[in-house]
Amino acid sequence: MKLNLNQITFIIVTYKSESIIHDCLSSLPNESKKIVIENSSNINLERELKTKYDNIEVVLSKNIGMGAGNNIGLKRCKTEYAYVLNPDTKLNNETIHNLLKSLNKIKDFTLASAINDNPKIPNYKLYEASEENEEFLSVDTIDGFSMFFNLKKFTDNNFFDENFFLYLENDDLCLRIKKNGGNIYVVKNSTINHKGSISKNNNLEYLRNWHWMWSKFYFNKKHYGFFTALTKIFLNLLSSILRYLFYILILNKHKAKIYKMRILGLYNSIIGKKSFFRL
Repeated sequence: MKLNLNQITFIIVTYKSESIIHDCLSSLPNESKKIVIENSSNINLERELKTKYDNIEVVLSKNIGMGAGNNIGLKRCKTEYAYVLNPDTKLNNETIHNLLKSLNKIKDFTLASAINDNPKIPNYKLYEASEENEEFLSVDTIDGFSMFFNLKKFTDNNFFDENFFLYLENDDLCLRIKKNGGNIYVVKNSTINHKGSISKNNNLEYLRNWHWMWSKFYFNKKHYGFFTALTKIFLNLLSSILRYLFYILILNKHKAKIYKMRILGLYNSIIGKKSFFRL
């Protein structure tokens, strides 16, 4: 295998990301194609990106979530490999060179990633000892903000589960890959910068809490069954109810609503409703 920049398409899902997308796009190699899925249907942003950047396609979409947005880009991809990035990521100078150099030495991979340049926040999980050398590490999951796809391994286009709107769609994908005998790697000398969520918007906080709880139950039900999922979220539900009542008593409306959103997210997931909540 000889991986080069012409074989890669970068896929980025944006939603009101005007303030951060340029740092991400400016860090990408000119030789590679970019597909931006713009989930807030911002025509002005589409025009701006097409004017400013070469080798770019912008797809306007409604707010369908990260996983579903990534699926649009992955299914439009004509190259052998795709690199899914969040708009709040930025490649460092050596990211792509070191990533491709190491992946060219790996015989078989389904997913891979550069490693978060903040060592305090690893972007992977490893549940038991596995293959490792000085350049790469075989892992169980990688975070969704940086996922390098070997598209030859996805002959059925079965990428992200679109029932997820936010959270755990990457864990679901990784678990399915591992169950099917696929390999997932992080390249240790290839680093990527991830700003992460910095918004203090209360409505966004409510949205995140609702979907975190919805996704947690749905994920566990999908992979381990309904009753196992109930046992896994029982303490979350009990804690959220108690905290909601506490914050109601001390008249802290903001905190009370956070835990109300958690309760509602869990409730709707338990009764089988879709992840419908939007701002």
